[in-house]
Amino acid sequence: MSDFTRRFDVYKDEEWDTRAILTEVYRALEEKGYNSINQIVGYILSEDPTYITNYNNARALIRRLDRNELLQELLRYYLNV
Repeated sequence: MSDFTRRFDVYKDEEWDTRAILTEVYRALEEKGYNSINQIVGYILSEDPTYITNYNNARALIRRLDRNELLQELLRYYLNV
């Protein structure tokens, strides 16, 4: 018997980084003929998933992201901090 605590993360193999998720969502929206930027901004502002298409599982993907963390990451990227 060991005395250390093991960490177990169920989603570790399925984790996507924010950039990968946004890229996939962007592509799905483009393929369906939407203005991808406007649709993603609408989702971020309202957190209404109907701004994002179900095509290519885009809606499920973007819902993996916490909206507040997404906004923070976008702001950090924009400000280069």
